[in-house]
Amino acid sequence: EAMSPASSTKPSLASRIAHLFMTEVVSKCDVGIDLHTAADRRDNLPQIRADLDDARTRELAEAFGAPVMVHARLRDGSLRQAGREAGARVLLYEAGEALRFEEGAIAVGVRGVRRVLAALDMVDPPAPDDGDEPASVESRSTGWVRARGTGILHLEVHLGDRVEAGQRLGGLSNTFGRRVRLVHADRTGIVIGVTRAPIVNAGDALVHIATPV
Repeated sequence: EAMSPASSTKPSLASRIAHLFMTEVVSKCDVGIDLHTAADRRDNLPQIRADLDDARTRELAEAFGAPVMVHARLRDGSLRQAGREAGARVLLYEAGEALRFEEGAIAVGVRGVRRVLAALDMVDPPAPDDGDEPASVESRSTGWVRARGTGILHLEVHLGDRVEAGQRLGGLSNTFGRRVRLVHADRTGIVIGVTRAPIVNAGDALVHIATPV
């Protein structure tokens, strides 16, 4: 879409930064790794999101070695899409909570980045931890279990837990501590995300479950 005269003569600061980043960084790269925490008041199991249908991107995702790798189509306006259009493969790493330094999530991320760099023959591979590390679990379908009412949330599952469809994940209580509603898994899979909000309303996302391939 063509820019209007006003936007072309006086672009916003965000537009100028985006243009500079694309021309000076992204357009000169072959591979990118986008490092993210979860959204506010959420916590993520370390995971790679990438276009696993692209053979080269899949190789890099497998080299990263996160506990889970999720197939995610390219989204309009995303850095992954912009990178792909510029000829680069981009992995999105998500782990931990916002505004926190979580040693476990950081360690997985650092080792994953070093593994990708080693796969690109840029550095030596990192020394293995405690024997062979398990391969990433692949998922092509994920979904959030949402609250069906309002209350104080008490979760009984943790990141990385494997759950069965129908399994109790926790419950909602009222301000007097009385359990008013149970929360159940709507699918079988691995818990890759949870809310950390103590009080939830109907429709709020509570537990993110990835279905293994």
